[in-house]
Amino acid sequence: MEPLAAAVLGAGIAAGCAALGASLANGNVVARTIEGITRQPEARSQLQSTMFIGVGLIEALPLLTWVLALLLMFTIE
Repeated sequence: MEPLAAAVLGAGIAAGCAALGASLANGNVVARTIEGITRQPEARSQLQSTMFIGVGLIEALPLLTWVLALLLMFTIE
């Protein structure tokens, strides 16, 4: 297998795994936030703001993986 083909395959696998992990984590964070809101409705605004920060940090993982995958592909050429 050529190095460029291996880099493209590795980048695709890494991006796919990062997207899968981020989607599972986002689902977990939102589910726990909804659970917390149903238990304590008065803490809704604080829970939502914390959830948005958490979701933003979780979404940074696939973006960083995508950038690293592109860097890997373009440095192999």
